[in-house]
Amino acid sequence: MNDAASIFERYASDPDVTRFLGWPRHASIHATEAFLQFSEQEWERWPVGPYLILSRANGRLLGGSGLSFQSAHEAMTGYVLAKDVWGRGYATETLTAVVAVARRLGVRRLTAQCHPEHWPSRRVLEKCGFVRDDPPTLVVEFPNLTPGGQQEAACFVLLLS
Repeated sequence: MNDAASIFERYASDPDVTRFLGWPRHASIHATEAFLQFSEQEWERWPVGPYLILSRANGRLLGGSGLSFQSAHEAMTGYVLAKDVWGRGYATETLTAVVAVARRLGVRRLTAQCHPEHWPSRRVLEKCGFVRDDPPTLVVEFPNLTPGGQQEAACFVLLLS
């Protein structure tokens, strides 16, 4: 809970950052606190959950990532970064680290979804070895683009051994 204000200010409330995300932009610190409570439950239920991304240089909050388990051997991942650190390689570094954690935990199938027009995110997934899944799209809500509306999401998978 000590990180709620930083999470809210750095990325969770930013309309540009949250534009293509599958969760609604946080309108208040209370939404961020609710997310942190959910995060605690995930850590109690599974071996990992959401992570914060911190700068090695100064400990500054850069964004978030993690694993969301569907079963003991299948998990979903994603990442979000504060706008001021976009384009600096942090997403690739983060996803590479999350893949290593998933592999150590015995995850065999790691998935990710992104908006088809979010080219930087798609490029990061591909650089980290993810390929389009079968089926390659799924209809989901992107609440910060069209609240309540359904759109296709690009589905990616990385098979781990």
